[in-house]
Amino acid sequence: MIVPYHPPVKRSVEIAGHKTSISLEPLFWDMLRKAAAVEGVPINALVARIDAARIASSTPPGLAGAIRIWLVVTALGQDADGAGTA
Repeated sequence: MIVPYHPPVKRSVEIAGHKTSISLEPLFWDMLRKAAAVEGVPINALVARIDAARIASSTPPGLAGAIRIWLVVTALGQDADGAGTA
């Protein structure tokens, strides 16, 4: 298990052919890897999808924040608007 209290770790991802760095705590990197595996897509593809949804938002957060929000919302079983999906 990853210790939840750890400074962010910077990693590179590629979105639409462009490399960018994202800083996330190891717990969120682990959650992102697991979410990508569950969905059967590479991490880059999942990050690109989160980025597209973030950009379409009326008040877009930064990419790292959008990833954290998406992971928590997904873990809670909600959609992007906070409504339950069940």
